Amino acid sequence: MNAVDLPLTGLQPDECDALGIDGVLAFQQRLALLAATLQTVPDKPEETPAAALRTLWHCAGGQPLSLHAASETALPPLDTAALQRLDDLLARRTAGEPLAYLVGRQRFMGLDLLASPAALIPRAETEMLATVALHKLAGRDAPVVLDVCCGSGNLALALADNVADAQVHGADISPEAIALARDNAAHTGLASRVQWHVGDLMQPVAQALAGQVDLIVSAPPYISTARMATMPAEIIGFEPDLAFDGGPFGVRILMRLIREAPPLLRPGGWLAIEVGLGQGDAMVQLLHKHPGYDGVETVCDTGGAVRVVAARACGG
Repeated sequence: MNAVDLPLTGLQPDECDALGIDGVLAFQQRLALLAATLQTVPDKPEETPAAALRTLWHCAGGQPLSLHAASETALPPLDTAALQRLDDLLARRTAGEPLAYLVGRQRFMGLDLLASPAALIPRAETEMLATVALHKLAGRDAPVVLDVCCGSGNLALALADNVADAQVHGADISPEAIALARDNAAHTGLASRVQWHVGDLMQPVAQALAGQVDLIVSAPPYISTARMATMPAEIIGFEPDLAFDGGPFGVRILMRLIREAPPLLRPGGWLAIEVGLGQGDAMVQLLHKHPGYDGVETVCDTGGAVRVVAARACGG
């Protein structure tokens, strides 16, 4: 069998020339194996077998890249030792270890971030929340922003990156997550733009930012404790439980955010939160009943499910 007998899925013509017949064969043979064995999760639809292989190929060659960056970067030739590293990475991936953790990279809102088991892997679906947040910040001078349950810092950093004069804070109960967020701030050149805090929800900044915040944004844990046991092994076996477990009904943290946000928000400020499937209507009802808010908006995914809920603080 030679390279011309195989479909060139996942390779560009100029890459075929650079890799040579042996390199193309090595890629295509591994792609066929990966296509037959890789099991992915629905909330990472961007990870196709070809995209995963390209990402791991770069990593084996000594250049760890996010999946998106790997798809935009020409593949280098790999020597025998690098091919062995690639096969080791492929074995770990097909055994369930998340791609982002294997390469230590994940893209979010155009930022290539560091990824590690210290925090949840940023999901593309959370970009809906980031987009809502940017819309709410439009036209505000030097807005004060608080990202609660900030994890790897992806939301806080994306907002700092897109709103030049924003005063951004990120808070998380996990010291390990905050350490990763700090590393990401340095990695993206945004270290001077975000202040990080360790503590329970708004508690670390409750006094210092009382009545001053233009936007509180959060992608909190919202999976019910009982459902945790049924989640794919790729998620529950590698990503931190703390980032998923939302209590017996999955809404414990969501309800606390709704209750505890108003004292921090300035009049007309916004709370914007990501919610799980089926939780949107209940959160909207709670917000309509809460005296601290006077407007509620929702954003749905392509399937029509509410995934982002935003509420405006009274008085604006």
